[in-house]
Amino acid sequence: MSHEWAGLKGSARTIRRVERAMGILALVALSCIFIIPFLITLGDSLKSFLDVYKVPRIWIPRPPQWSNFTDIFRVLPFHRFFVNTICITTLSLFGQVASASIVGYSFARLRWPFRDFFFIVLLSTMMLPGQVTMIPIFLLFNKLGWVNTWLPLIVPAYFGGGVFNIFLLRQFFKTIPVALEDAAKIDGCSQPRILLTIMLPLAKPALVTVTILGFIGIWNDFMGPLIYLSDYARYPISLGIYMFKSAQGMFPHYVMAASLVSLTPVLILFFSAQRYFVKGIVLTGIKG
Repeated sequence: MSHEWAGLKGSARTIRRVERAMGILALVALSCIFIIPFLITLGDSLKSFLDVYKVPRIWIPRPPQWSNFTDIFRVLPFHRFFVNTICITTLSLFGQVASASIVGYSFARLRWPFRDFFFIVLLSTMMLPGQVTMIPIFLLFNKLGWVNTWLPLIVPAYFGGGVFNIFLLRQFFKTIPVALEDAAKIDGCSQPRILLTIMLPLAKPALVTVTILGFIGIWNDFMGPLIYLSDYARYPISLGIYMFKSAQGMFPHYVMAASLVSLTPVLILFFSAQRYFVKGIVLTGIKG
């Protein structure tokens, strides 16, 4: 009997190892598929002008033209686009994270009339397509005289910070034990101080998740600048690259190089905060 039990345990371990190996192979295969466009972009960005139009296609440029990454700052005002994007992203991201934290905390912890009703109404707005509100919002900003400025791209971030961000932070705040708040109230802490000194430090994974998702969305935003900006001196990277592609489409290697440069900050932020990002997505919170 003991030999049969040992054999069953050994078979179960073998099955688990095979399943794990198959899972790893599937992930590797999917990773290879998803990385192909990036590798093609990298290869095209290192080509010379003549190599871009050669037939059959050259996949690995020899020698690689690393100077393309410096030439883009010469052939278009890329430094201006980069600075503009940093300013817009920083100002918008601060407002998005701050306002979403306050609103999410209010829905999770504070008691006020019709709180749950308004939260359901807030969630229902996620089903409303952006195209429906695009024209009314543009007319509003036009009446305010904000068209062709950065204000339509920055100010809305300070009014809630986005429905998904509010939902994410609310769910994370609800996982934090109420006993921590009660102890702070006994010590005389006010609600703003509880939020700043207790809740936000514990919600670091969720805050990092909101920051990463917000950074990616704002940094790569194309439709907003396209609608509200007409002066190229105020363009962010996304619109600057599109303008260069439309005017100088015969230089795709420069377009690819500019795209990779604009992608670099997103990759750095994601991989440096990946651990907190995963925690925030699964809403682990603290265990108490």
